[in-house]
Amino acid sequence: MISHQPTLDRLERYYDAVLRPLARAEDVGPLTLFVRDGAGWPLYARPALGLTADVSAGDVDRMRARQRALGLPESFEWVAETTPTLRAAAERSGLVVREHPLLVLGAGALLPVVRHRPDGVTVRMVAPADPALPSALTVPHLAFAEPGGRAGATGLAELVAALPRHGGQPAVRLAVEGIRAGRTAVAAAVDDESGLALCAGQRHVVADVSEIVGVGTLPAARRRGLALAVTSALASDARARGIRTVFLSASDAEVERLYGQIGFVRVGTALVASPPA
Repeated sequence: MISHQPTLDRLERYYDAVLRPLARAEDVGPLTLFVRDGAGWPLYARPALGLTADVSAGDVDRMRARQRALGLPESFEWVAETTPTLRAAAERSGLVVREHPLLVLGAGALLPVVRHRPDGVTVRMVAPADPALPSALTVPHLAFAEPGGRAGATGLAELVAALPRHGGQPAVRLAVEGIRAGRTAVAAAVDDESGLALCAGQRHVVADVSEIVGVGTLPAARRRGLALAVTSALASDARARGIRTVFLSASDAEVERLYGQIGFVRVGTALVASPPA
C-alpha cells in the first residue's frame, strides 16, 4: 500500500504557512485560529502545526468561544488522517462535520492545454492588469451562493451588479499584491463577447506546494466544462513553474471523479466543521 504520509506532512506545513501573510495566528490550546487583517473571506481554526496530542470537545468549545468573541464564523478545517481525534471532539461540541476528498496531482498527469474553447470562451491566467480580474474575483461568490452543479438563473446581469462588492478596489488590490508577490495565481474562463469571467479560481503557493481553491462557475454558465478547464489551467501553470505538489479539496465524489480525468488522485479526506444551519 502506498503511504501518503510524506505528502500529508507537506500539506500540513502549507496549511499553517499560507495564511500567515494575510492574518494573525492565535493559539487556543491545541488549535490555531487565523484572524484576517483587512478584506477577504473569513478564516477558520485548525490544528496547531505538529500537534500530536488528542483534541477534546472542551478544546473545541474554547476555540468556538474565542471565535464568537471576535465575531468570526465558528469554522474549523483539518485533514482527517493527520488529526484523527478532532472529528469526534467537534461533533461532541455540537458541530456538523462535512467530508471532502483531498486530491493531489499525480506525477504522471497529462494535463490538457486549454487555450480557447469553441463556444466563445477563452481560458487564461489572469495578470494584474487584466480587465477580467474584478469579475474573476466576483464570480466564485455567486457560484458558492448557489451551490451544486446544476445550471441556474444567476448570469451576467447579476455578475455586473455584484462587481462593486466583491471585485472592487480592496479585493483587486489584495489579489494584485498576491500575484506580484508570487503567493497567488488566478485563472478564468472569460466570455469573449462581454469580457467577463464566467468561471474562475485561484492557486495559492508556499515554497513548492500549491493549493487550487475557490473554483466557481456562474450558475447560468454551468455544465460546459469551464471549471475543469480553469482547474487544468491552474495546475498546468503550477507545473510549468516547477511546483512539486499541487492539490485541492473536491466538493464531493462526483467532482473527485471529474478531477481524476486530468490526473488528480486521492490522498486523504479534508474535513470542515461548523454549527448546524
